[in-house]
Amino acid sequence: MSYHSLRQAIQDLPDQDLLRIEGEVDPNLEMAEIHRRVFEVSGPALLFEKVKGSPFQAVSNLYGTKERTAYLFRHQLEQVSKLIALKADPSVVMRHPMKFLTAPFTALRGLPLKTKWNKSIIRQTTKLDQLPQIISWPKDGGAFITLPQVMSLPPNETRIMQSNIGMYRIQLSGNAYVPNEEAGMHYQLHRGIGVHHTLYNTSPEEFKVSIFVGGPPSHSFAAIMPLPEGLSEVTFAGLLNGRRFRYFWHKGFVISADADFCITGVIRKNDTKPEGPFGDHLGYYSLQHEFPVLEIRDIYHRPNPLWHFTVVGRPPQEDSYFGWLIHQLVEPLAPAEFPGLKEVHAVDAAGVHPLLLAIGKERYMPFREPVPEELLTIANHLLGKGQTSLAKYLFIACDEDNPNLNTHQISDFFQHILSRIDLHRDLHFQTRTTIDTLDYSGDGWNSGSKLVVAARGPEIRTLGSELPNNLSLPDSCREIRMVIPGVIAVSFASYTSGEKAEKELEELKNTLRGKDMNAWPLWILTEDSAWMCAHLNNFIWATFTRSQPAKDLYGVNSKFVEKHWTCEAPLIIDARIKPHHAPVLETDPDVTKRVDQMFAKGGMLHKKIKGL
Repeated sequence: MSYHSLRQAIQDLPDQDLLRIEGEVDPNLEMAEIHRRVFEVSGPALLFEKVKGSPFQAVSNLYGTKERTAYLFRHQLEQVSKLIALKADPSVVMRHPMKFLTAPFTALRGLPLKTKWNKSIIRQTTKLDQLPQIISWPKDGGAFITLPQVMSLPPNETRIMQSNIGMYRIQLSGNAYVPNEEAGMHYQLHRGIGVHHTLYNTSPEEFKVSIFVGGPPSHSFAAIMPLPEGLSEVTFAGLLNGRRFRYFWHKGFVISADADFCITGVIRKNDTKPEGPFGDHLGYYSLQHEFPVLEIRDIYHRPNPLWHFTVVGRPPQEDSYFGWLIHQLVEPLAPAEFPGLKEVHAVDAAGVHPLLLAIGKERYMPFREPVPEELLTIANHLLGKGQTSLAKYLFIACDEDNPNLNTHQISDFFQHILSRIDLHRDLHFQTRTTIDTLDYSGDGWNSGSKLVVAARGPEIRTLGSELPNNLSLPDSCREIRMVIPGVIAVSFASYTSGEKAEKELEELKNTLRGKDMNAWPLWILTEDSAWMCAHLNNFIWATFTRSQPAKDLYGVNSKFVEKHWTCEAPLIIDARIKPHHAPVLETDPDVTKRVDQMFAKGGMLHKKIKGL
């Protein structure tokens, strides 16, 4: 079955997978608060039938569970996976001809279709302030589109296959934007639309873009899918839906015939305005920065449209299942894209980009002492290509050491690494480099460092499973607890300044010097060790989003040997909140109380959702 519209997709969901919320809900914080609570208990998709201040209905949490995400793409997922596997290795057809018999027919359904008749979307228009003005977090700079499909073409180009469709957040209101006339466009110049922007800077043409919201689920997914070279988003959207992407031209803009909404506008080439703040997927606010401005031309919508949105914040959130689906599709590409790589996991609990776990194969010089060799080649390849290049910490293990090792068993993976890591050899830093724009742990915006931890060989230590006895620590250490075997969390004095931190860390290292900490190779400094140890996700999130490798890693008896940094156990990561970090996302107490009442006895959501 292919979907012709977003509404058809939600109507296809089993009854228990869709909740219709009939009462009026405020898009200013209330809708997001409801969404987060429902996602937390793996609840249904949400159809908000009355959005305060807007004539349009809205839907969220459509991809809120792995099972629902798989259900929406159930008819084409296997066929698309085959096509991707075929692209990764064409010779697979010769080995399994019957398995790929239908591949050519699947490919034909991916070709975009220029329609002459299906143009009903342009018969209805609206204004920017009539769209659901969804604000997710109290300090957000305004309302945002969180699931846009932004289409752009290079200058002098009208071939739809040359288009780029990306998901870049759009600020609808607030800051210095002229109401109903301007919107903020958050994207970087290395992304597809950014490349087009650079080309338009030297072109007399207007930089026209179309922003689609809604449509078949495959359309929004295509906007975030990291596609193989030569496969366009419009093709992929058609493939995954089993129905060709339908479009037409109107007033010089590409219009998606199946979208629920289409915003057309022109990006100013040499002008910016402050965009943000915005509660983002790392669990902090991305702060206000200068970004391009979109001059609004027309806003169209289909009859009875649905405004599709999501809520981002500290992971996991709904977008986690986008990541799961991407993994299902691109797994066949990994061996061809990264030779020697067996498995890779961008850890969602850390916000994806801060932490990458990988397993590689060692084929270099197999008959000598086992040390990381090909693992480092694989690691450098991962840090030099595509989305994995944004990783800040990369831990990579050797498949031959444990063929049953799994990067998704995070505690086991860390224990495997820590029991083998040689702190004199296995820490490889990249300094003064670029990191994720949304990561504020570095020295400046988009600036920081990376660390590769590559472990290969037999176990060199037995990890401690009970806290060390009679360990006298400085007053700055208030409490120590075990996170997992080999890892200690220390309740440390709050971070106030770099100078004070250096003194505190030096005092701690002096205390540990000469003591046998080999069983505890990793210590984490935090404001609250009890909180950090309460859930593995707390350890993952705080440690890898609040630290910068070159700046926040310390070790006992550390030194440089031929410009390689080494230390003795323990390696210490300062994961305290620093003054330059972005604020942590927190809910508004008044909104929390109002939503509490909705779920309480007599409220419109009472007993509507299991677990709430």
